[in-house]
Amino acid sequence: MKIFKKNIKFFIRLIFFVFLYCHGLLWPQLPQSSSGDELKILQTMHSISSHKLAEYVRELTSEKYGGRLTGTAEYKACAEWVVSLLKSWGLTPGGENGSFFQTYPLAYTQVYPGCELFLHLPVGKEVIKKFYRYESEFIPGATSASGEITAEVVYVGYGITAPELGYDDYASVDVRGKIVLMEREVPVSPDRDPELFLKWRPYSFHQYKLQNAFKHGAKGMLYNYGPICNPNNSYIDGFIYSHVGDVVVNDLFTGTGKKHRDVVQAIEKNLKPQSFPLGKTVTIKNVTKHFPDGTGENVIALLPGSDPRLKEELIILGAHLDHLGRCWELMPGANDNASGVAVVLGVAEALAKGAIKPARSIMFLFFGSEEQGVYGSEYYLEHPTWPLEKTKCFLNLDGVGCGDRISVLSGKNFPSLFDFIDRANNRYIHRVITPQAFANLGRPRLDAARFLWKGIPSLSFSVSGAPSYYHITRDNYETITPEILEDLAQLLFIAILDMADEPALNFKN
Repeated sequence: MKIFKKNIKFFIRLIFFVFLYCHGLLWPQLPQSSSGDELKILQTMHSISSHKLAEYVRELTSEKYGGRLTGTAEYKACAEWVVSLLKSWGLTPGGENGSFFQTYPLAYTQVYPGCELFLHLPVGKEVIKKFYRYESEFIPGATSASGEITAEVVYVGYGITAPELGYDDYASVDVRGKIVLMEREVPVSPDRDPELFLKWRPYSFHQYKLQNAFKHGAKGMLYNYGPICNPNNSYIDGFIYSHVGDVVVNDLFTGTGKKHRDVVQAIEKNLKPQSFPLGKTVTIKNVTKHFPDGTGENVIALLPGSDPRLKEELIILGAHLDHLGRCWELMPGANDNASGVAVVLGVAEALAKGAIKPARSIMFLFFGSEEQGVYGSEYYLEHPTWPLEKTKCFLNLDGVGCGDRISVLSGKNFPSLFDFIDRANNRYIHRVITPQAFANLGRPRLDAARFLWKGIPSLSFSVSGAPSYYHITRDNYETITPEILEDLAQLLFIAILDMADEPALNFKN
């Protein structure tokens, strides 16, 4: 009898659900004045599927593309695959010489198996080697020279020499022939004191820190950064370095009478160096190959506008195509940034195939070298294939694959631009979307930062709410939330169509 009653309840609920579905009550609510065009737009929007977008992520993170480090043959193969899709949808080439590509010079470095990091521990008359574990305790420097060095380690704080600020981490120590241990960033925060930070900002770049260590005679570096993989640095022949984390740093401070945390806090509080020899010897071994004459590519496609006047104006939707390659294991880069590429592809296909064509022109821009100094977007902005003064806005996708909550960087900077996103979400998607303010004072970490410096109104989308992994091997396909890819692509499809048909756009005001 209990089973019978349960079945009756189930069938009643099922009949009620079918009734709602047949009467359209479970579909996204259209405005009361819905026209035939709006129904076509809604139909196209629903053609964007989480399954297809997830398959794009699976393809982008596959072994054959080798982690998509710009400059490598694997990256070029991945770019060709993206172009094959854009061509199949009938999009117009937006690159150089009638192609989908914009090519630029790019030196790059590849990392191979055989890298090691170990500490020499004297025990009586013997020396024991403590080997550190790959990824959890160290990762090879992704632009390190190839070779092996053994030397004493000297702590040099933030590795900064700034006479105009009365600060020099190297003033009281001799690092010639030594390995330096240093912190990332600078000892002041852009959030606490933006004006002061701008004076320190030039010293926050990884390239400066490595070059300054070399200038002072160091032959190697341990960079307290993660440990994560990061190819955004200089290459200096013969200079060997690796990234380390708390385990290595704490081992090096053990027995010095000082705690690492206390030393860093003292630097930040007083803005005075705290450099000193650590009394430890370390061996760094990296196996790499440098390619000084490489090239990188941006992939650019266009959907020309349908309005004779408005088609001269441009909306850009973009994401960086590249990731970290192998360091030495494969770095898949599923969330960063196969997820963003997948969403751009989903929107591009829907707009290209949809029955309603946007009045303004749309560019789909896939950057190379974001991970190598955000250089692909910098190169595009210095060599634009569409007049920058006719570019109305840039929508950037970076790390949009893990979770259920959407954040929009610069949404508060450009409220009239964010309104298009907010309206599309309220009409159809109904996700939690939070606009954020963005001062953009630090070194560039996003392609959108480059566009903002050029005065182009830009929003950068990211997603949170589920575990994600940054610049390590665990950023893989299994971490992706396909449903958020679909919702974000559908939202941008609607917002871009609305934007493209607006009689006048002036987000700078």
